[in-house]
Amino acid sequence: MKQKIVIQVQMDCEKCRGKALKIAAVAQGVSSVSIEGKDKDQVVVVGDEVDSVCLAKMLRKKFRHAKIVSVQEVKAGGDANKDQKKETINIIDPLRCCYNYCPPPYPVCYGKVVCDPNPPGCSIM
Repeated sequence: MKQKIVIQVQMDCEKCRGKALKIAAVAQGVSSVSIEGKDKDQVVVVGDEVDSVCLAKMLRKKFRHAKIVSVQEVKAGGDANKDQKKETINIIDPLRCCYNYCPPPYPVCYGKVVCDPNPPGCSIM
C-alpha cells in the first residue's frame, strides 16, 4: 500500500530543507521526497508502508517541530487519482501502556564465624 505523507516542519533556509530531505529519504520504504507548501515548509513523502510516526520523530530530533498534516493512500494511475476524493487519515497516538518490572532481589548470604576452641599449639612449626 503506497502512502503519501505530508509533514509540516519549521525550516527557514535552504540548508535546513536539504537536511529535511536527507532525513526523510533515509526512512525505510520511501520512494520519493519533495518539499511543497506556500512557505516551502511541508515535506511530502511517498512510499510503500512508511511509518509516519517514526518519520515525524526523526524530523523532530533535528528540527524540534514536526507536525503530521495528512496521510493518504496513493492508488495506481496518477491522473485518475486527481479525480477521486482523497481520503485523509488522522493519526492519533495510541495510549501507551508500560509495566514496571523489578527484577527479583538478590539472595541474602550470611557469613558464619567459626571459633576453634583448641587453637594449634605452635604457629612456627
